Amino acid sequence: MCPEPIPTGVALSRERLLEAYRTMRRIRSFEEKLQELVLAGKMAGFLHLYVGEEAVATGVCMHLDSRDWVTSTHRGHGHCIAKGVGVAGMMAELFGRATGLCKGKGGSMHIADMDHGMLGANGIVGAGIPLATGAALTAKVKRSGGVGVAFFGDGASNQGQFHESLNMAQNWKLPALYVVENNGWGEFTPTGFVVPVADIAERARSYAMNALIADGMDFFDVFEKAAEAIARARRGDGPTLLECKTYRFSGHYVGDTLAYRSKEEAEHWKQRRDPLERFEHRVVEAGLLSSDALRSADGEVAAQIASAVAAAEAAPLPDPTSVTSDVYVNG
Repeated sequence: MCPEPIPTGVALSRERLLEAYRTMRRIRSFEEKLQELVLAGKMAGFLHLYVGEEAVATGVCMHLDSRDWVTSTHRGHGHCIAKGVGVAGMMAELFGRATGLCKGKGGSMHIADMDHGMLGANGIVGAGIPLATGAALTAKVKRSGGVGVAFFGDGASNQGQFHESLNMAQNWKLPALYVVENNGWGEFTPTGFVVPVADIAERARSYAMNALIADGMDFFDVFEKAAEAIARARRGDGPTLLECKTYRFSGHYVGDTLAYRSKEEAEHWKQRRDPLERFEHRVVEAGLLSSDALRSADGEVAAQIASAVAAAEAAPLPDPTSVTSDVYVNG
């Protein structure tokens, strides 16, 4: 792999670089463990893995704090982890245990953690976009300095709520960031088959909105572009549409046979574009972190994930009598 320079606009301490790596490794290890559990028959339900896209959630969320709110998608574990949601509570939720973040009632596509600014993953395509827009409106009205961030896929840019939200956010100059994770595939259909523009960021022009494009497989590029967009939002200059061109290494869901794309395509992205490998190569080459430090971080994350699985498997199932608590019911 040829050396890639770290952008001059990105100056991170050793501690912050390790934080970025740990977050990406935590997402990768969490997802790989989930796949292992599902294929072993130890976990039920549909799971949509974020493997390959770790740099997007990490690069954006490293600029966020307790004032900020994010919304996610059906492929949302990475966004949760990057926003600081604990893997133990997430793992218990995925096992359907009472100790889960949503007491075992939300599952993979509905994880939420208000204590960490996670308004929720969402199984409905594009449904998180207006929720983040509402969070941005709240931040503006309350003058909290917060930002509402919506993560969504390329397919969601064809939904009505995408266009309605961008129009509203730009018209009211809301502190919002719309992050399009364009991984080239909408379930089993190539993005180019259903989206007539090469760059989804071009759609921001319809609303006179600021737009940026980042290499979603490069933490440093995402970090730099997100810094610009979030600073713009905080100072009251309005929203940004940030398109991150990325790629999911796994199928649409665990168990997907991937018959619709070639092995050569997938291998190209894995061998040449893996965000964790690119990050490691660059920071080690620049003398910013050592390989030993990164391997130590790998060990810490592995122990954390193993502990989360053990705790989840030992935790109790929800009491059947609690089925109507913590949910909306009619009557």
